[in-house]
Amino acid sequence: MNISINTKSGIPIYEQIERAFKDMIVRGELKEGEPLPSIRGLAADLRISVITIKRAYEDLEKEGMIYSVQGKGFYVDNPDLQYLKEKKTLGLEEKLTGWIEEAKASGMNVDEAVDMIRILWD
Repeated sequence: MNISINTKSGIPIYEQIERAFKDMIVRGELKEGEPLPSIRGLAADLRISVITIKRAYEDLEKEGMIYSVQGKGFYVDNPDLQYLKEKKTLGLEEKLTGWIEEAKASGMNVDEAVDMIRILWD
């Protein structure tokens, strides 16, 4: 499982784990019915608290991303991928709106903004 944690990002670790699993599900890297690593196993791999993993898994379960089978573990559920993509797009639009407002306030024009995006994209 390829999950990277950035302890200096300011984003809680459990949220980083949730985002990583959501992204893997949306990209199709994790399919419906696939088992997730055990709470203890993932905690050991990432060298973080079992409680942190448990929180992430509980949140993902509440959102319908995963489900648990008592005594067996957690599995990828059948989430509405279109809804998840739309939600992600909305979040990006909100961030871009804030960035555009800052760019305009700094005197940047649209061509300069597009050039910056192209440079950073590559």
